[in-house]
Amino acid sequence: MPLQADTAPTLRSLFFAFSKIGLTSFGGGLSGWMLREFVQRRAWLTQQEFLSGLALAQAFPGINVVNLSIWIGFQLLGGAGAVVAACGIVLPPMVVALTLASVFSHVADVRGVHVVLAGIAAAAVGLSLQTGLRAALHAAKGWARSLILLATFAAIFFWRLPLLWVVGVMAPLSITLAWRRIRAEAAAEASTP
Repeated sequence: MPLQADTAPTLRSLFFAFSKIGLTSFGGGLSGWMLREFVQRRAWLTQQEFLSGLALAQAFPGINVVNLSIWIGFQLLGGAGAVVAACGIVLPPMVVALTLASVFSHVADVRGVHVVLAGIAAAAVGLSLQTGLRAALHAAKGWARSLILLATFAAIFFWRLPLLWVVGVMAPLSITLAWRRIRAEAAAEASTP
């Protein structure tokens, strides 16, 4: 249930929503903030839509959160929404980052600064883990999907195989299984009067 469902998004509200995420999500974990903002708070997307967009964003080359921003913007407001979302997630934080980088060069030797940054990083990892677990629970429906999820995790985490090789093998396998499932569902629907 949304915390505060907004009306339909506008280019302005989309820009400010992405700017807010970009400016308040320190240390990473932006996809978790996006899930909370666009699915749980504003109800502009369903969880299913968001997780599908997240999967696509991770499959495309480039920065995942920028890809996800472009996808969300496009889903909500077309091409203009994609541009506005990308600008919102990138430009305001970039200005702040450049400013803070110049300040940090003056306080880099202060131990307290590094402690604060470590705390922020820990919170960001927790947020990313929460989003990853949601995606895993969503993806692990059925034994074949669960097996692909576990095999991919084991190949990268335990066996430390190269990511490109793992994705190169598992993605086509996963796509083939999904295609077969969709085809079987369509055939079942077609045969039902």
